[in-house]
Amino acid sequence: MNRINYKIVTSFLGMTSMLNGFFMLLAVPFSLYYGEAAYKGILLAGIIAIALGFFMWFFNKGAKKNLHKRDGYVIVTFGWLMLSLTGTLPYMLTGGIPSFTDAFFETISGYSTTGSSILSDIEAMPKGLLFWRSATHWIGGMGIIVLTIAILPLLGIGGMQLFMAEAPGPSADKMHPRITETAKRLWLIYFCLTIAEFFLLRIAGMTWFDAINHAMATMSTGGFSTKNSSMAYYNGQPMIQYIVTIFMFIAGANFMLSYFAIKGKIKRVIQNEEFKYYFFGILLVTTVITGLIIFFQDPTLQTSINHPKPFGSAESAFRHALFQVTSVLTTTGFVSADFTMWNSFATMVMFSLFFIGGSAGSTSGGVKIVRHIVMIKNSILEFKKLLHPNAVIPVRYDGKGVQRNIVFNILSFFILYMLIFILGSVLLTFLGLDFMSAIGATASSLGNIGPAIGSVSPVDSFGHLSDSAKWFCSFLMLIGRLELFTVLILLTPFFWKKN
Repeated sequence: MNRINYKIVTSFLGMTSMLNGFFMLLAVPFSLYYGEAAYKGILLAGIIAIALGFFMWFFNKGAKKNLHKRDGYVIVTFGWLMLSLTGTLPYMLTGGIPSFTDAFFETISGYSTTGSSILSDIEAMPKGLLFWRSATHWIGGMGIIVLTIAILPLLGIGGMQLFMAEAPGPSADKMHPRITETAKRLWLIYFCLTIAEFFLLRIAGMTWFDAINHAMATMSTGGFSTKNSSMAYYNGQPMIQYIVTIFMFIAGANFMLSYFAIKGKIKRVIQNEEFKYYFFGILLVTTVITGLIIFFQDPTLQTSINHPKPFGSAESAFRHALFQVTSVLTTTGFVSADFTMWNSFATMVMFSLFFIGGSAGSTSGGVKIVRHIVMIKNSILEFKKLLHPNAVIPVRYDGKGVQRNIVFNILSFFILYMLIFILGSVLLTFLGLDFMSAIGATASSLGNIGPAIGSVSPVDSFGHLSDSAKWFCSFLMLIGRLELFTVLILLTPFFWKKN
């Protein structure tokens, strides 16, 4: 195995820091427009990030440009850490979040598109910082690594290793044989859908500032809102919530399918096996939750944030059920209602969605639906093999046989995922959380979801956690965002061996 090319790794991290700095500068006009003094801190943060990145890149630009798979894992993991570390600067230099621990938690929650927050009064934050906060979502959504792949050919560097380590989910589909063209088209679709949602939300009644922030948070399946009560702020404007629901659904589906739909290849979309489970799964769970709300909800319980009365109509029950099911399944984390205040069975159904996740090739986190499909089919085949031990029956997905090594990889991923969930929950109880809060915070952070149960419910923040618990949740967000293996392989001793 080839040695790690530290010079090209450092050069790449420098480019990452520079790009991050340029995105910070985009928040400056918002602070100036609203007459906020925070623009000085944001401007300084952008300059520092760009300068740091420039020196890292400049002094390593002459490195050999042979990029190997091992380099890809290092670049992706440390690239995310570089984003998160430099991303804390706007919070700290403006005094918006003076604690480094809190600033890092908020930042990595943004880049990992988790949406968990330590803020208790979001609306009191400067508008420039709120825009930066949403921008971290948008950058992390498709991955700044993929964006950088699109410009790597200009530097004579191939990017396939990076895309395979960074692209969300186990999907290996490509829209174009050249990986750089794939990255460019992914970003173009991502950008256009964000702009489309922005205009629709503006037409539906959102302010232009709230519309751009919620559009970025939706398409990244992030969930940071500019309102303390999240999307419950718009409970009196159903059209806004339906628009956000539609775009959450699109963002949680495979972006390759969005490309096919744009090209008019609708048949490829509706025949995709994962999409069928995704679409009909949401409909089924929404129907169940709607029925539970209408027929079994305790009318004395608060059913929506800032709305002390129970749901007033079947439409309202359906809208909140559809919104919350889509939000949790796609790991967006927007909140229109406090699902922990619904009846116990409904809350349990919602919590079970924490372990499913969106589609492969989407910006969603979690286990991913395709992995569940393969695991279920493999389990069924094991029963058949008990009756026919000599039969060779492959697992089939989308009409094609799945290689055994892929099946084993998926099973290993799920086992590791659940093992981390269990150990993480135990550790958080040791760090002071009660049982419900510990399993909620662990499942939420590992699945990049946001609101959970217990003391980190949709109406609470993560601000009350100890610093140790915040750092551990930050680690869970990172490994969850980068599909476990990408980060954890760096913790193995054989990865760093020279031979």
